[in-house]
Amino acid sequence: MKKDAGDQFQQETQYIRGKLKGGPLLWQSRPEAHKVYSKVPKHRLEAPQKEGGMPLWETVFRRRSIRNFQDKPLKKSELSQLLWATQGITMESMGYEFRAAPSAGALYPIETYLIIHDIEGLNPGIYHYGVQNHELEQLKKGDFREPVARAALDQDMAYSANVVFIWTAVFQRSKWKYDQRAYRYIYLDAGHIAQNLALAAVSLNLGSCQIGALYDQEVNALIDVDGEKESVVYMTAVGRPR
Repeated sequence: MKKDAGDQFQQETQYIRGKLKGGPLLWQSRPEAHKVYSKVPKHRLEAPQKEGGMPLWETVFRRRSIRNFQDKPLKKSELSQLLWATQGITMESMGYEFRAAPSAGALYPIETYLIIHDIEGLNPGIYHYGVQNHELEQLKKGDFREPVARAALDQDMAYSANVVFIWTAVFQRSKWKYDQRAYRYIYLDAGHIAQNLALAAVSLNLGSCQIGALYDQEVNALIDVDGEKESVVYMTAVGRPR
């Protein structure tokens, strides 16, 4: 009997002792570690705070999914802190740029896009997070609240939030090393990043809600990715709680 797609994925991506694929990695074919939009306006972000803040145990205790937000702007410095907490570079060693959230093989297949609605000092629009320089790359100007809310299964929180984080996966970054097993790691990576964002939001007295229910191709069309080599895997809405 034919298995459903999810069941088949789970079975066919198992590691089984004695049946692991081997062989050397082809370093010359390793994909680029970062996506860069070179011909768009850049917005340098404030340096993140790396000391102090709310105690960890209190942050974990207070974390909740928040779906109702105030009509009040976020500071650009708060957005900087959220981005650094999710994918900011925290250490460079042995040719790797290690980030705030873990990634299988330090391959970092996840890219961050932002639908910005109301952030002080930034025009509404669609942005990409430039990890290496801790900056925003502005892709489109305009009010995208309605299309992002529709793409998020018509959830109002994506309309009322100050900013919606969209995480995509560049699949080949992980498949280069892990083949089909990479898909498991990609979704785990996205979960690590989203949890960091949720805790960072609490520490800034902000609210967030993770969004896994979405119309994939509508989100992909909004940020102009192809849905095959790169596709949305997760989203989060962030704002000031009511």
